[in-house]
Amino acid sequence: MRDPLTALTDAFTSFLFGKVETTRLPVRTSTGQAQAVYLPTAAPGLGDSGVIIGREVYSGKGYIYDPFQLYGQQLPAPHWLVLGESGNGKSALEKTYVLRQLRFRDRQVVVLDAQGEDGVGEWNLIAEQLGITPIRLDPTAALDHGIRLNPLDPAITTTGQLALLRTIIEVAMGHGLDERSGFALKVAHAYVNETIVERQPVLSDIVEQLRHPEPESAEAMNVAIEDVRAWGLDVALVLDRLVDGDLRGMFDGPTTVGIDLDAPLIVFDLSHIDRNSIAMPILMAIVGVWLEHTWIRPDRKKRIFLVEEAWHIINSPFVAQLFQRLLKFGRRLGLSFVAVVHHLSDVVDGAAAKEAAAILKMASTRTIYAQKADEARATGRVLGLPRWAVEIIPTLTPGIAVWDVNGNVQVVKHLVTETERPLVFTDRAMTESASSPGYDDALRAAEREAEERAAAFVEQHLGDSESTVA
Repeated sequence: MRDPLTALTDAFTSFLFGKVETTRLPVRTSTGQAQAVYLPTAAPGLGDSGVIIGREVYSGKGYIYDPFQLYGQQLPAPHWLVLGESGNGKSALEKTYVLRQLRFRDRQVVVLDAQGEDGVGEWNLIAEQLGITPIRLDPTAALDHGIRLNPLDPAITTTGQLALLRTIIEVAMGHGLDERSGFALKVAHAYVNETIVERQPVLSDIVEQLRHPEPESAEAMNVAIEDVRAWGLDVALVLDRLVDGDLRGMFDGPTTVGIDLDAPLIVFDLSHIDRNSIAMPILMAIVGVWLEHTWIRPDRKKRIFLVEEAWHIINSPFVAQLFQRLLKFGRRLGLSFVAVVHHLSDVVDGAAAKEAAAILKMASTRTIYAQKADEARATGRVLGLPRWAVEIIPTLTPGIAVWDVNGNVQVVKHLVTETERPLVFTDRAMTESASSPGYDDALRAAEREAEERAAAFVEQHLGDSESTVA
């Protein structure tokens, strides 16, 4: 009971100034009971159809992502950029993502594997497990009946062949072809295609025709035959490198019979090529155009093109333009391009800044692993990330990344199942872990914390892929 004097004072005060707030006695309860009163909030997910990545860190919800399910509704383009320093989990994410995508019957993946140890690429173990032989492009092996890809393969249209030849030459020369050199190349290519019908034309045929052009080629433009030969000399010297130089054997013969373009996983092993040489962008250009004309087909399959060390593509203006066209073309035919880059500054400050910006703009999904503070701020400016995401990137631990899916930004913990672990974490295949020995321990500790809530959920859905299809 309240004191009578206090009650009288409160009544008089209420009469003069209006009703005052009442005081309530404190209530003691548990967090389990209070959670129904103070509901937590979390960012909306991306739906329940697609591939399981792991769990959203703050809410603990399962995180599901699939560019093919989201395209046209939540995604304007199905392309994906993965960023982060070595040792934070990019490689583990790529591998598990591909393995989980392949559980769908209408998916097909091509990987350009530019890293490796012990003489093989880091995707070799996964390929072996799936019964697939990687397409290993190796100049030494090519001389001994190794893998060859022919830029003049009849499966590629004549327009595509000429575009590929120009790209190869421009990448090697470091500048565009002038009109006279371009004319010499065009007439040599046309003559070779018209006259060689009993076999596949090869690069040595183009080189020979550039060195010894036909009189008809000169007469058609009313110029001297010596002029046409002079115009094509530099072009012939560049192509000769693929025929009789340090890249010989890989592209100077008919395409190797037996390359299975219908396999669910196709791995191009580029680990024997010097990643810092001009050979790498040339290889990227040839493989890109060859796939465009032989692999991408209107058969309603969903295709994924994953490129490691992608700065080799984006840093060359001519190769970047080629892949930019491939992205635009492939979007209509169900192609998702996945570019893996260590630092965004590798491409935005390079020679192909304009082309890089166009490709980055087409990537509606961005996954950013831990970076140093300065790099994180630069990444945030280029990609338009919210401030809180930029501030958290330097603090991320291995296996955790900021995901930006067309403006839906969440922090996601990647989970690896016990079935996948032997294929993902090996001393040889996981080259990123070699530079960060604590990665596996950190990942295991984080997974133990989330195991009861997430592991059963992941295994259940991976065991029944049809249940995750919209």
